Order: sequence, then structure tokens, then C-alpha cells
Amino acid sequence: MNDLLGATEASAIRRRVRARVAESPAVSRSALRSHMMALVAEEAPLLSSAAAAPLVETLIDDLTGLGPLEAILRDSEVTEIMVNGDARCWVERAGKLESLSIRVDADELMRIVERVITPLGLRLDRSSPMVDARLPDGARLHAVIAPVAIDGPCLTIRRFGSTPVPLEAFDPDKACISFLRKAVDAGANMVIAGGTGAGKTTLLNALGAFIDANARIVTIEETAELRLPGDHVLRLEARSPNAEGAGAVTVRDLVRTALRMRPDRIIVGEVRGPEVLDMLQALNTGHSGSATTLHANGALEALHRIESLALLGGGEIPLAAVRAHIAAAIDLIIVVARGVGGTRRIVQIAEVTPPGTRLAVIDRWVRGRGLVAGPVSRPALKDVMGL
Repeated sequence: MNDLLGATEASAIRRRVRARVAESPAVSRSALRSHMMALVAEEAPLLSSAAAAPLVETLIDDLTGLGPLEAILRDSEVTEIMVNGDARCWVERAGKLESLSIRVDADELMRIVERVITPLGLRLDRSSPMVDARLPDGARLHAVIAPVAIDGPCLTIRRFGSTPVPLEAFDPDKACISFLRKAVDAGANMVIAGGTGAGKTTLLNALGAFIDANARIVTIEETAELRLPGDHVLRLEARSPNAEGAGAVTVRDLVRTALRMRPDRIIVGEVRGPEVLDMLQALNTGHSGSATTLHANGALEALHRIESLALLGGGEIPLAAVRAHIAAAIDLIIVVARGVGGTRRIVQIAEVTPPGTRLAVIDRWVRGRGLVAGPVSRPALKDVMGL
């Protein structure tokens, strides 16, 4: 603003104008700005047009967007927005966290969340204190309130760039890139592993650029994030229960549905529960070239995590059967990590050994060492290792 209008007075004007707009007949978006200018002029007649303009823009963001977060969303370099229980706002740019001067109090945050989730039939209250939703631009919103959030409501918005990140951005090693391109073309089943924010989905998008454009691909995600470039991509998204607790559609439901849609490849955004069993069955029934992501910090750790998820959701399936199922289904595990400076890099590519009494991997590429030669047992990798 300017010296004529303090933060407290500006906030009061915003509240009064919002109330008057709610009572006014609906106006078109093109007329909204002039309508707001007139209302602000009535509420603060001594305020100059130049000083009123920022307040009007803030009001428009309040009524048509996500309030004070709207200006942050217009910054294409911001990949994540975080509002903490103390009302402080943080963003991630280029993999680094930055604190902003913006404050979003609890009431404002709840208005923002309600504007997003109400049209989706979702709710956020003490009986359902966590919610996931997707914004119109594909960004993922997650909010949590009391009694789960002790210090106040928290909001996280993760954004996904509209410009695809090329595979070469994950490593300049030409041998690594060539290996992965040939593995995709050969139909190797892949698991991309890494920590939170390591770039698993981004890498999966990059690998998708090398899938045959005519292949029928079905993608399955809790919140749609993948942007595969093919012409024959069917996108499925899980659904949370509505306000009445009904209508949920799980990732496991969608994996089973995908098997009936004649897919050439099935891409599961992330496995984190019993759907891992259905994913393994899909990989073992002719859908070569399928892929998924998983939270794990290494190739062998990824296999053990898949084993644990399968046992937890598989009822009475014997451990030996689970291990054989995993080893038969997965050809490669690609591990991606984020460095201190925010750069995301492939650090390991490992071949899963054939079914046996234990799960094991053989490194095929390691960051700093390059390609690792050796005999290949998996059919999908026979030609790939002829580099």
C-alpha cells in the first residue's frame, strides 16, 4: 500500500469489500476489477487510485484465486509452497527453501482450502483433519488441521512444471542416458526409487518420452502428476471419500481396472500399499515396459520395501512366493537422489537377479563409475547391455 493505509486498515477494508461483493449481484470477470475499484473508493475515499490498485489486485485474488498465495503461484520458478501452523510461508525454488514475508493466518488458510475442496465434494474438519486435492493446473494440495496439526493448520502445494525435464538433466553421462533409452525401448519393467522430492515423478516423465508414441499407456496415480507425451495415454486418478465417507476409489481399484483396458504399458505413479500386489501381477502378465515409483534410498532397499508392502497386503502369501513374484516382475531399479544444491541426479541403475531364495541386485551403472559390465540374465536387458 502506502503510508496512508496500514496493514490493519487494509485488512479491514478487504473484509468489508468481500462482504459487500457477497451481497452484490454477480458480475463478469472482465467487470470485476472496475467493480472492486468502485467499492474500495467508497470504503476509503481518501486513498489514491495508485495506492488502491494493489488492494484491488489482492481482493481479486481473494475472490477468484487462492488469496495471498495467488501471487506466489504466478512465479513459475516456485515448485512448492508451504504454509506452517505459525502462519509463516515458505517456498522451494531450484530445490532450495526460502522464507517469505507473507503471512497466512488460520482463517485465511481455511478459506483457501475450502475454495479448492468444496467443488470436489471433499471436506476438512476435526473428524476428517487431512485432505488431498488437485488444483486446476495440476498442482497437488495437501492440508492438515487440528487435532492432527498441533500448532495450527498447515498447507502444502506441490507444483509440476509445464516444461518437461529432459533425461539428460539427470546425468550428463551419455552411457547412462543411452542405457536407459534402450531399456525403455526394449520394454524393461522399471521401478524408480528415491526419497521425497528426489525427482522420481520427473524422471518417470522424462523416460516416458522414449516410449513408442503408438503404445497404449494407462497411468494410475493418487493425484495426477504424470505428463507423458504419447498420443495414446489414458490417465486414471484415485478418489478420496466424499463428505459422507463414500465413493472412494483406491489405486488398487484402478490397477485392476487398467488390466481390463487393453494397456500396452501400465504406469503407476507410486506404490505405497497393497496395490503393489496388483502391480506385480500386471508386470507378470505381459505388460512389459511398465513402471512405477517408490520411496527408497537404494536398489536393494527398494526390493525389500516392495516385499514388505506385498506381505502386508497379501494375506497368506508365502514369503518365497512373494520374492519370486517380485524378481520375475521387475527388471531394473533406478535410484535418483537430490543433492545439497537441489540438483537431482541418477545415482544407481541395478538389474534385479532372477527368481531365487532371496532378493538381490546387480549394479549396471553407478554414478562416478559408469557402466558395469557382466553377464545379463534378464531377457529385456540382453540387447541393452550390448553398448
